[in-house]
Amino acid sequence: MEDSRPAPRSRRDRRGRGLRGPAALGHPGWGRPPRPWNQGESFDRMVLDVVTAIDERWSDRLGLVEYAVEDTPQLPDDWEAGSVPLSSLVRGSGAVPTRLVVFRRPLEHRASDRAELEAMVLTVVVEQVAELLGIPPSDVDPRYPDDLD
Repeated sequence: MEDSRPAPRSRRDRRGRGLRGPAALGHPGWGRPPRPWNQGESFDRMVLDVVTAIDERWSDRLGLVEYAVEDTPQLPDDWEAGSVPLSSLVRGSGAVPTRLVVFRRPLEHRASDRAELEAMVLTVVVEQVAELLGIPPSDVDPRYPDDLD
């Protein structure tokens, strides 16, 4: 005689893959940060970490600075072939903030791995802030490589 009771319900969905969706990823209040969904968000977080450390140290001298990440720069038709900017710095005046933009795709294209990408992001941001402050890059952040000064 067969048992006619339904099988106990497992924690897996009907295809056997397990939990999916927001419930499986965790919650920010549960102790682990949410993972970035894609390369762009991961890059944004990387730039934010560098910018936060520098801004905390130099905020009194920097004034109002707006930081941004864009995928690629908008190049005019007469731009010199073979060179692509890695960042852009537009000085503000009055109530208009200074704007520092880091371009994601050109940096990712030049880096062979994540460690090299992090080093390049640090270098680009430090050099732009140093130009803005009028001081050597090694004074802006001690992690800046001395051989690049």
